[in-house]
Amino acid sequence: MSVYGKTRSALQQHHLAPKKKFGQNFLVHRHTAEAIVRAGEIGPDDVIVEVGVGLAALTLPLAQTARRVVGIEIDSGIIRFHQQEHDLPDNVILLHRDILKTDFDELEQQCGGRLKIIANLPYSISNPFIFKLIENRRHVEKATIMLQKEVADRLLAAPGSKDYGIPSVLLQHCARVRKMLTLSPAEFHPQPKIDSVVIQIAFHLQQDRSDVLSPEEMELFTKIVRAAFSQRRKTILNTLSSANFFPALPDRNDVKKLTEDVIITAGLSPQVRPETLPIKAFEDLSRSFHRFLTGTA
Repeated sequence: MSVYGKTRSALQQHHLAPKKKFGQNFLVHRHTAEAIVRAGEIGPDDVIVEVGVGLAALTLPLAQTARRVVGIEIDSGIIRFHQQEHDLPDNVILLHRDILKTDFDELEQQCGGRLKIIANLPYSISNPFIFKLIENRRHVEKATIMLQKEVADRLLAAPGSKDYGIPSVLLQHCARVRKMLTLSPAEFHPQPKIDSVVIQIAFHLQQDRSDVLSPEEMELFTKIVRAAFSQRRKTILNTLSSANFFPALPDRNDVKKLTEDVIITAGLSPQVRPETLPIKAFEDLSRSFHRFLTGTA
């Protein structure tokens, strides 16, 4: 049975239903699935990791395009469906796993290189999955991901916009993020209440950049970004002083003065608001904090 246009009947026949706990929304149109695969810019020698196999709406065109597809699916009912139907091509491997608990180092070894991912993500795991990608970026070459529009807007946001925040800075620091497609609710069963957007995330190779942060600076970068946007309407001086990167100083006034020196050394005004700062400014802050903390300023 073809899944395109028959999603509802296929689910009923196999006593399956979209599970709210997994946030499942199944693609129902072939042309949409093929457009997403094209957006993934896949070559005939590629091994693709598909997250959220569902009824194989994406899996089938992926298998026709790539050398091999490693499908990761958390729903045991979906796994049984494909085992009973024997509907997946020979170059598809189906794994019953939770992607959020998957070891990306092991997955990279299984795939024979840095991961190329395509995902129709359940809305409920969008943010955790993005942060897992960031943490495992050394294992990932690129990811083409379908997300709810509001999450995609945050990942694509530019400085000064209302959507610019922690996810925007942490992801754009280490990757190029592009909007590829916008999909209406009519492309899915059941229909979500909002539009979906397909984005492509291409992670930078460290050796290709001359401005790479050291591991210690990168740890500071993450802390600085999270602290800065915890009170996004306050000045960068107030937010970073409150976070107290200098716990050895008992006096709050001393902490604020030293934090101000760090910010000025980074070439920034202490009165600027975090939401207006470009990513390079957060990188410069990380280097400046590191120099002050290690006594090399």
